[in-house]
Amino acid sequence: MTDIMQNEPPRISLRTNIWVLIPIGALIVAILSANLLLLNYVHVFTAVLWTGTDIFMAFLLGPVLRNVSLSSRKEVISWLMPKMVFYMPTVAAVTTTAGFFLASKVGLLTLQSPIVYWISTVLIIVSAMFIMGLGILLPTNLRIYFEMKKSEPEMHKIQKLMKKYVKVVAIQTVMQFAIIFIMAEFATGFFLNL
Repeated sequence: MTDIMQNEPPRISLRTNIWVLIPIGALIVAILSANLLLLNYVHVFTAVLWTGTDIFMAFLLGPVLRNVSLSSRKEVISWLMPKMVFYMPTVAAVTTTAGFFLASKVGLLTLQSPIVYWISTVLIIVSAMFIMGLGILLPTNLRIYFEMKKSEPEMHKIQKLMKKYVKVVAIQTVMQFAIIFIMAEFATGFFLNL
């Protein structure tokens, strides 16, 4: 364990994150095979990864990092951020794409009331999450990473960026719970049958 901690943190590199091809490959196979079960599995599994990571980052890792020493915080963040740059966009894109194809296959892409309102709500939430992810979270990840790479990083600046990051992730978690509620509605038809 001490040998790992003495190594230099990884660079942002696709080579060290080649695993992202697994969910992308699974999505491609599910779409091309037109296998509804596989498409549902890819959608649900990557959604669980996405939501679980947001919950973990916002409510577990964030508070823990606020209470550890600056050197420990620096060590964790400098190893985490190069992974998050690839992980979050991948699971978000695969979840959303699989969800679109799944909704299309089961006939949820319709203008019929009330389904159109539920789908519109999901599209608005997903669009907001997409903008937050690419417009706030990804640039914040990169800013933190590059600040950490400096010979003398400004920890106050990193703390400020991490607070912003955790706050946005917490907002996204709430949005994901709203989407989960809507997905449960589609699965059960509880409100649609009123």
